[in-house]
Amino acid sequence: MTLIKSISGIRGTIGGNVGDALTPKDIVEITSSYAQWLKQKTENHKVVIGRDARISGEMVKSIVQGTLMACGIDVIDTDLSTTPTVEMAVVEENAGGGIIITASHNPRNWNALKLLNDKGEFISAEDGEDILKIADGGNFDYDKVENLGQYFAKTEYIDIHIEKILELPLVDAKAIKAKKYTIVVDAVNSTGGIAVPRLLNALGVAKIYELYTEPDGKFAHNPEPLPENLGTLSGEVKFHKADLGIAVDPDVDRLALVCEDGNFFGEEYTLVAVADYVLQSNPGDTVSNMSSSRALTDITEKSGKVHHSSAVGEVHVVNKMKKVNAVIGGEGNGGVIYPELHYGRDALVGIALFLSHLAKSNKSCSQLRSQYPNYYLSKNKIQLDELTDINKIFEKIKLKYKKFPLNTEDGIRIDFDKDWVHLRRSNTEPIIRIYAESQNQTTAENLAEKMILDIKSLIKN
Repeated sequence: MTLIKSISGIRGTIGGNVGDALTPKDIVEITSSYAQWLKQKTENHKVVIGRDARISGEMVKSIVQGTLMACGIDVIDTDLSTTPTVEMAVVEENAGGGIIITASHNPRNWNALKLLNDKGEFISAEDGEDILKIADGGNFDYDKVENLGQYFAKTEYIDIHIEKILELPLVDAKAIKAKKYTIVVDAVNSTGGIAVPRLLNALGVAKIYELYTEPDGKFAHNPEPLPENLGTLSGEVKFHKADLGIAVDPDVDRLALVCEDGNFFGEEYTLVAVADYVLQSNPGDTVSNMSSSRALTDITEKSGKVHHSSAVGEVHVVNKMKKVNAVIGGEGNGGVIYPELHYGRDALVGIALFLSHLAKSNKSCSQLRSQYPNYYLSKNKIQLDELTDINKIFEKIKLKYKKFPLNTEDGIRIDFDKDWVHLRRSNTEPIIRIYAESQNQTTAENLAEKMILDIKSLIKN
């Protein structure tokens, strides 16, 4: 079994021994540490919680809720919700923080606690380290009975989230309704099954075919919204002669699209298309992580603005977006961050902005996709011996490619005109992940293979 404690929270498989899996004791420990950190940091002792629909969610939520109350923390429970909805609820409730109970795209036997600050954003690396130190100390101070936290159930936040999306100036429900779209939704039996159809109805979509929208946590397929897991959605789009297929992950922060011909829009291009639409009305800088497609750079430069790269991870993207005052940003896994709504990956606002773009373009989904540059991304990894000094390898790689533009904010990214390679070390294993992109698939694969050979040669020598 698996348990991973990190600066962003804790995740693991359900069932097993303490310290080896996500057991009740481990949940109490991290929740208590978070509560103690919160009380040290602020006098605002109120936390918003919510969960995706996975089978263990109710059990984990009950433990989190009870532990927070034992620590003197008031709990606002959104229950079945989405990650972006909980993030927004933290701000709406003026809470001190939030805990999202979701393992995102991991299989149904996993669960996790994702920790938020008072801005409804993922905690910083420094705050995460502080919480882990408290957990390592193991000395938790629970409140007396007269000081226990109170419990408040507020399950209306998905509707509030949707209302705020509809109020955005760039969301054009009138244009969407006029197109009388037919859309197929795959919500992988989680909370997207509640939120996405509700949003589409509010946007005036004429016909919605629901696929795996019962939020029972019994994921009908691998929950990561990748083409290899969405074959049924593709087939249903063609069968129903639909205009679009929409897939989200269990906590609804990633968005994947299927065109009317059954072909995949491409997870890298969800953000590209939404950014293109936003930039047409509101030109500004953009941000994505270093492993995301160069297509966003092309779209941004076409509008006369600058694209910025960040380290991998939502918190890093958000920090860079704030630093450069970006109008749109996100990650190439279908994660759209639209700061006019909030600073968090949000599939729901991504859907609304994409449909507005599609409706106003007077094009089919496949025609819209064809107007963007084609890049091919090759993802690889190389397993190393545990004694291998990865830092030394990276130093030698930097020396070898010093004539090319290098970014060392997160591993090493090397740019070769419009081609690039990104090398990242794993935080948990002796692995180097290798991402390479080019407008030619063979070139991308050859670039990745060249880096693998370079690394093996450096180890050998």
